Amino acid sequence: ATPGMLFQKDKDISIHPLDLSWVFGYNSSLAVHSLMDGQDRVLLYISSHTVVIHDILQNRQYHLQGHTNVISCLCVSEDKRWVVTADQGPDALIIVWDSYSGLALMQFFEFQDYVIFNPQNPHEFVSNSKTQVIFYLWVSRAMGSPWLLSPQTFKCRVGQFSQSVFHFNTTQALTGTSAGKLVVWDMDNPRTLPEELPAKPHGVTATKVVSMQKESLTVLQVLESCIVTGDVEGQVKFYDGQLRLLTIYSHDKVGPIQSISFSTILRDPPSAPPDSSQPFLTRNFILSTSDATMFHVATDSTNFERIMEEAKKAVNAIACHPQEPLVAVGSHCGLLKVWEYRQTKYLVSRIFTEAGIQCLSYDPEGHLLAAGFTDGSVYILDAISLQSICKEFQFSQGPVTHISFSHDSKYLATADENYTVTVYKRVLEKGSRCWEHLAGLESHYKPIRSLLFGVHSDSPEPRLLSLGADRQLVEYDLKSSIKDHLVVTHRDRLEQDAVPLCLTWYPQLSAESFFITANNCYKMKLYNTTTKMCRKTLLGPTYGSPLEKIQILPRTSSADPQQHYLVYITKDKVKPQDVPGTPTFICHPDGASDFAISHDGRYVFTAGGRERTFMKWKVNLPALDAASFLGGEDLIPFYNLLDGGRDGKFFRELEDYFYYVQLCSQGIGTLETRQVSTHIPLEEIPSVMRAIGFYPSEEEIEEMINEVKFSKYVDTGEEVTKINLDDFIKLYINHRPALDLSMKTIQKAFQVLGYDNEKGDKVIDRGDFLLLLQRRGELFCFYNQEMLVHSAHHLARLLATKILGNHRFNWSEKG
Repeated sequence: ATPGMLFQKDKDISIHPLDLSWVFGYNSSLAVHSLMDGQDRVLLYISSHTVVIHDILQNRQYHLQGHTNVISCLCVSEDKRWVVTADQGPDALIIVWDSYSGLALMQFFEFQDYVIFNPQNPHEFVSNSKTQVIFYLWVSRAMGSPWLLSPQTFKCRVGQFSQSVFHFNTTQALTGTSAGKLVVWDMDNPRTLPEELPAKPHGVTATKVVSMQKESLTVLQVLESCIVTGDVEGQVKFYDGQLRLLTIYSHDKVGPIQSISFSTILRDPPSAPPDSSQPFLTRNFILSTSDATMFHVATDSTNFERIMEEAKKAVNAIACHPQEPLVAVGSHCGLLKVWEYRQTKYLVSRIFTEAGIQCLSYDPEGHLLAAGFTDGSVYILDAISLQSICKEFQFSQGPVTHISFSHDSKYLATADENYTVTVYKRVLEKGSRCWEHLAGLESHYKPIRSLLFGVHSDSPEPRLLSLGADRQLVEYDLKSSIKDHLVVTHRDRLEQDAVPLCLTWYPQLSAESFFITANNCYKMKLYNTTTKMCRKTLLGPTYGSPLEKIQILPRTSSADPQQHYLVYITKDKVKPQDVPGTPTFICHPDGASDFAISHDGRYVFTAGGRERTFMKWKVNLPALDAASFLGGEDLIPFYNLLDGGRDGKFFRELEDYFYYVQLCSQGIGTLETRQVSTHIPLEEIPSVMRAIGFYPSEEEIEEMINEVKFSKYVDTGEEVTKINLDDFIKLYINHRPALDLSMKTIQKAFQVLGYDNEKGDKVIDRGDFLLLLQRRGELFCFYNQEMLVHSAHHLARLLATKILGNHRFNWSEKG
């Protein structure tokens, strides 16, 4: 392996439906390392859970992926080949990488804030947190004792520890502090040769504290025969072995220094007078600051070249241009940047100092870019220059969470944290187009989850919908709305118990039009756009958290017109989907805040929120199709979701119940010739569902029956009156709860229903409980109670006695 060889790998060959193509932004709290300098300026830094090796001059990246949590610690060897990363969280990992080949060599499962090896003795290293320093000696897993310093130790304020190093020519170690001091540590029993190492670690004593400056020291390093410090004022200072100041590098644009990384390439020394006291530094270096900026410093000219400036706060807003390969990204620090994503080139930016950017949207023509801010303001910008085309609007009382243009660019709608939908309208004023506020309405009483424009089926007029966590879908009549009066045409409750989380239009695959929702119970539902009737329920992905946002992937010109793909994000994952079974990809372990899809459907962009990063993913549809094919065709994926599968006991019982209902529908005692059938009447669906342990509510029963009854109505004009076993299995898998009912959920319900007794415990009387069931929520009369209790028991009894001949079953047992 040689430096830079990993960039020679063929990245076009992939077996994954999504491939990480580029990472924008980085973790400015960790160090940035210079791997190569000169003709190949290569940096290594951390973005979220990914190690990025970035060739600045050639504009290319290579990604080391293996962590499932945000990387919290990074260390690079002196020769810049070996990289060690660690994360914190569930299943935490420590990984050793080869930066030449990009391979992960070792993984360890434990941890401190900073660690460094002794360059004079590879068997020694030192680590520190903010309050303690630990010295290690590599002998039979031995470890030194942690040191805690207080103001009484040296009768002065020491401050919090930042970084530690071994002195280059003594048996001492140094630790920088937030009070601008250096703590000097002496070894009691030093050993310099590895073969003469003692049997147990030697002692370490803090001998003195040296006051270097008033400003906090954030970085401490050793370079050849110099001690190097970096501070919160952006100054880099070089000292000799006696801690005497040699030179200072500073620039007024440099913020608090987070790391310093020196090049491995030596420059030729310039000709200088023999009596020159200015030390000559033969290595350029990379500075990274806590405000997410990187500088390349040429030590021969003290030139500070800014090579990267990224978001300083959460990145929550992202939008793709509808026609060009452009992506706009907004941050809570007010930074708005536009990139050309095919060549990964930064184009233009603008900084808003008044508030942070929360959401973005391009208009369908691509001429305008609208931005919603954390202070409730709305800006409408020119999509190219990012200059405002009109004065900003301030009609929202809270942060703007959603923003969207209508298909004809005549309307702009926003939703805010105060549950209000606000609409702006484009008008002609003195012969030129401008925007004005139309109206606003507090249309929900819980957070608004989606805001969606569409087109009416019988006219080209725009259609506006909002979906809230209050389970309400609200439709607005824009044509009838007037100044300060937003008209609502329909208000529909979509869910009985679950909370809808997102909404989008479903592709027009038939004469019937749908929109699709996803809820917090891991279900996706298709609703008729006119009647709002639930037409189909589907089991959604169950990868840790429910779907937070969904979009239909735009089709390429060569794609099958009947083949469409859904892209979604959960709390921390992104995935394109055709059918269940394909893998998801962790995009932002600390939470994905938003995503956008390129106009040609080739790229997906995810925003990382407080991670301050966003990522570009390349879509690989052939790999997605292959993964879906391997997941099985027809009923195979559904059989795999049954307890025991196709050959299990549960499936055999389901068959028995299903066929027994056929006998019941023709009459158990009939002596007439039976009609052999593979179907049962729709009205028997609830009985079989309850017999196998799924007890749907009356509304869920209605949805199941309607789903089957009207499945062919648009095509044939006739209602379906029966269902076969295969379709029943699909119906059961899609409608049953995605997760088992836990005791915690039951206890939580009784905490709500119950009342405190004299001991302070939550209790409820049996009679009160029955009254609640009958009078509150869905109608639950005495007949319903008896039916639920006895239907499964009765069906199982008849099945056992009439079909299986099980006369030994004790029917007095409670089941």
